[in-house]
Amino acid sequence: MRQKMKNLAAILTSGLLLQTAAPLVAQQAPQTPTSQGRIRITTELVLVNVVARDKKGNLIRDLKKEDFTVLEDGKKQEISSFDFENVDQPLTAGAAEAAISGTAGARAILRTGKNAAPSLAARDRRLMLFFFDFSAMDPEQIDRAVDAAKNFVSTKMQPADLIALVSLATNMRVDLDFTDDKARILAALSAYTSGEGQGFDNGGAGSAEGEAETGGSFTADDTDYNTFSADRKLLALQSLMQSLGKLTQKKSLIYFSNGISQSGMDNQSALRRATAAAVKANVSIYSMDLRGLEAFPPGGEAQAASLHGQSAYSGQSVLNDLNNNLSSQETLATLSADTGGKSFFDSNDFGGVFSQVQKDTSAYYVLGFSSNNPLKDGRYRHLKVQVNRAEVKLDYRSGYYTDRDFEHLSKSDREQQLEDELAAELPQVDVPLYTGAAYFRQDDSHYYLAVSLVIPGSQIPFVTEKDKDNATIDIIGQVLEGSKFPVGHLRDTVKLAVDSTQQVRRKNVQYNTGFVLAPGSYHLKFVVRENQTGRMGSFETDVQIPDLRKAPLKMSSVVLSSLRVPANGKKSGPNPLVRDQMETVPNIAHVFTADQHLYLQYEVYDAAKGKNPAPAAPINGQAAAGKAEARKGPRDSVRVLTSIEFLQGGVKVYESKPIVTNEVAAPERKAVVVQIDVPLEALKAGLYLCQVNVIDDVSGNFAFPRFPVLIRDARTAGLKAGK
Repeated sequence: MRQKMKNLAAILTSGLLLQTAAPLVAQQAPQTPTSQGRIRITTELVLVNVVARDKKGNLIRDLKKEDFTVLEDGKKQEISSFDFENVDQPLTAGAAEAAISGTAGARAILRTGKNAAPSLAARDRRLMLFFFDFSAMDPEQIDRAVDAAKNFVSTKMQPADLIALVSLATNMRVDLDFTDDKARILAALSAYTSGEGQGFDNGGAGSAEGEAETGGSFTADDTDYNTFSADRKLLALQSLMQSLGKLTQKKSLIYFSNGISQSGMDNQSALRRATAAAVKANVSIYSMDLRGLEAFPPGGEAQAASLHGQSAYSGQSVLNDLNNNLSSQETLATLSADTGGKSFFDSNDFGGVFSQVQKDTSAYYVLGFSSNNPLKDGRYRHLKVQVNRAEVKLDYRSGYYTDRDFEHLSKSDREQQLEDELAAELPQVDVPLYTGAAYFRQDDSHYYLAVSLVIPGSQIPFVTEKDKDNATIDIIGQVLEGSKFPVGHLRDTVKLAVDSTQQVRRKNVQYNTGFVLAPGSYHLKFVVRENQTGRMGSFETDVQIPDLRKAPLKMSSVVLSSLRVPANGKKSGPNPLVRDQMETVPNIAHVFTADQHLYLQYEVYDAAKGKNPAPAAPINGQAAAGKAEARKGPRDSVRVLTSIEFLQGGVKVYESKPIVTNEVAAPERKAVVVQIDVPLEALKAGLYLCQVNVIDDVSGNFAFPRFPVLIRDARTAGLKAGK
């Protein structure tokens, strides 16, 4: 059984650990924003689609850029881009399939990564995306939606129309990318069956008296399900918007649905994100309720059970049904109104939505501007478009929600930002982050994985408060087994308070935590965010925890450290690095200065016992030092020998005296604990290969792990740090 351990140490004097800052050795190189990761553009272009008609309703096609004026919240904006899309012109509409380049056609629009250039020539084409939400439809509603789409393609589809098909059932699928091939579209529509839907009731329950009689059976509270279901639909829409944003032309999404039931205010955040993404991608949503014109019998429909009480006779049951129906339509109406589309409810004629899309996208102007309001507060901004010609009616969306920067994010949005970054495939690298890990056995089937995160102090902005320099760091992380299944999770907020940021800027901030895991292969990912500007950084690495049951010498990782700190009352518990009220702080960079000490700690498990220990095994050909001690060893005891060597260019330049350990210091884990202190003053500055010689003298088993170690001159390191 796998367990996770929460943070065991966020070290600093009262929460922060300071170590000498230096280049890291044998660690992942820091990524810079200009070389890898995300490149963010702060200037964003706001696009407004404008349809101009005269007093008779005829389209006006001869307006110029200088004829328009755009106001945002009453302030004039400079129009930086202008385009006129004339879809009705047969000459500009192009022949069938002529506008799609490559064998994949428009597949690049909906299926490729965000940075891919679109291969679809959408100029003067009408882009229509049919989104079939089968997740709550019954078979009859599915047939209505498919038949309506087939009828439009067969009888009313125009040469300029490009159509794509997307469906949402148990998961979201791109069933057909943009094409004007009627045969392909009809074949894809015919592939939809009545079994696509899940058939879940999308309506809410009425009052206690109006609820159906279930014969005393258990009825689950569906509030959480409705919240999840609505979020799932809205997140699917948001994902589509992000793919469609590659094309600057207006896109029309026809949403075939039977309503979305929200649960109070719980779904408002997802709804706002979906509409904001649609506006940003220049997509108008035309929602259609496939339930059509419904009648609500006082006693409920035939498939519903009988009602409690007198609601069927007082009219209350009909009122409840009407309210539930209107509530499920409200979200669809909001999606359409806020994105410049239209909604179609309470009608059994499902062809009107297609005619409306063709009418709205026959000829339109695309105006683009960069807002002169620099605030990213997430608020709604009202738009007004004017034209310097009399008796002209303009049709355009009334406004949009601006993006939010970190300062204006709510607490829940900040948490969601961390979760999104943890799940993102493309990492943020604004804050350098380094990670190291070491494993120690707890029992035959569980190991403690000690994890250390290091952030350069120069990357953390501090603010002065109450004679202290303060900063806050959010940390989130997870452990995946085989890069698939989460088996450990970390979420913590560390508050840093120091007397002087000058000392911190020359140091590293280190955070220590750990997880209890079974042997196996794991993928670790951690994300940190400093909460002054919201900059984030992430680090990923693979870790292998071996199964030591068949190993000749059962040995933990070797932890190298330059610092031991008081444990401040912490008990060792599962963390083997806390012993005798002192904590060994891992140095994951393996960078030291000549005036420091190198502390090493590791454990040997199930060491053999013997009454007459065998002579010490040779350590690189030298056994004399161990033989004399072997004869004096206690009876019925273990005997573990250790020495440290430093190699440079294949030549041994230093070797410590052998150390003999006879005590099983952690009997609950059957562990011989070895802690070594090596002064580095005798070594010159340079890069070394440190070899740890470990010998179980009774069984004759041995291991010789090696690590690169960089030793810097103390005076030079101090000058570079600004001392």
